[in-house]
Amino acid sequence: MKRFFTVYEFELKSYMKNKSFVITTIVLAVLLFGVMFLPRVFDVSDMLGTKSNQTENTRTGNEDSVVSKGDEAGTKIGLVDEKGLFADTDALQQAFGEDVVIVKVDNVKELSDRIKEEELAAGFDVKDDLHYEYYVLNREMFDENQVVFEEVLTTIHQQQFCEEQGIDYTSFMQQYNAEVDCTEKILGKDAEDNYWYCYALVIVIFMMIILYGVMVATSVTVEKSNRSIEVLVTSIDAKYLLFGKVFAGATAAIVQLGLILGAVLGGYAINHVYWGDALDMILDIPGSVLGGFAVFGIGGFLFYAFLYGAMGALVSKTEDINKSAGTLQLVIMLVYFAVLFQLQNPDGIVMKVCSFLPFSSYSAMFVRIGMGTVAVWEIVVSAVILFASIFGVGWLAAKIYRMGTLRYGNPIKLSTAIKNLKE
Repeated sequence: MKRFFTVYEFELKSYMKNKSFVITTIVLAVLLFGVMFLPRVFDVSDMLGTKSNQTENTRTGNEDSVVSKGDEAGTKIGLVDEKGLFADTDALQQAFGEDVVIVKVDNVKELSDRIKEEELAAGFDVKDDLHYEYYVLNREMFDENQVVFEEVLTTIHQQQFCEEQGIDYTSFMQQYNAEVDCTEKILGKDAEDNYWYCYALVIVIFMMIILYGVMVATSVTVEKSNRSIEVLVTSIDAKYLLFGKVFAGATAAIVQLGLILGAVLGGYAINHVYWGDALDMILDIPGSVLGGFAVFGIGGFLFYAFLYGAMGALVSKTEDINKSAGTLQLVIMLVYFAVLFQLQNPDGIVMKVCSFLPFSSYSAMFVRIGMGTVAVWEIVVSAVILFASIFGVGWLAAKIYRMGTLRYGNPIKLSTAIKNLKE
């Protein structure tokens, strides 16, 4: 164990003495901590969408005044209304907002021509209170014009129907839109509130594994390329070298991520009132979820860091690392997307299976802790499987590390390395 701690101490010091590592950690922690104090200095309500809507200016004047306003500014939308359903365009104008100007057009041909000449952005030809045609030159991906127009046309249809049936429209709508009072009593977890911070933590652990895993692999490859590994493996057992590197990388990752995450969460805890609790969905993380994230996140990192170390030993040049670790990175990506796609179904069969597999439990289990229903025995079993797998993978990676570090030239395939270990 003394040799392990010697390697661990040396590798950890190399991280802590790395200026870019230290500067990045301090700058990000201080910067993000300072960002949490912004509401004390600036009004961020606009940015958060919490600012109360300003009362719209009262629209006055006839159609001609509206058209003349459109000549000055705003997106113009044409309207062909031969039935006279929109004798007063104020309701339609209000529905589209101040940035859009409604322009009445005599016929469909004129409407089409003006749209082709780009005088109008789009246009509507109203057939009756339930039918219309929409004209546009190039339809945008998020074109909401039809949705807004249909809402107004539906209102006109309802008004005409009530008038024909002798029903008071105002009284009808008051009852039709009557609010139902409900008091929620959540006895377990609120998946809707917990969704966003689980989403963010899945991304964080994914980035942690990718970034620091590559750093471990690079460290191994650099020692191999400058042949210093030849001296190391003759004086220290290969498993101590690899375990020391991996655990030092894990410690560095925990320190850096812990300081940055702690700065954000701590800063928000101090200033959450000034933020109007608008960021609670991301930064108000329960202790149980943070605990699950810490246990399974560290376990997942160690699991993949050992594999990255083995991949680094199979190549002689740092530029070949991505080629060697391609399959490993593909597995990480598949797990990442599988968990994100199933985030809204934490109690589904996919998430349950993923929460017990060592290569995916690092993210799936803490998501279930935060959003789903999970028994204590499931958490314990998953953790035991994960950490037992870490030592199993660590032992295998150490063997590959010992065999691969003294082989130079072309990258060694993982299948070849395992075959050589069997022999």
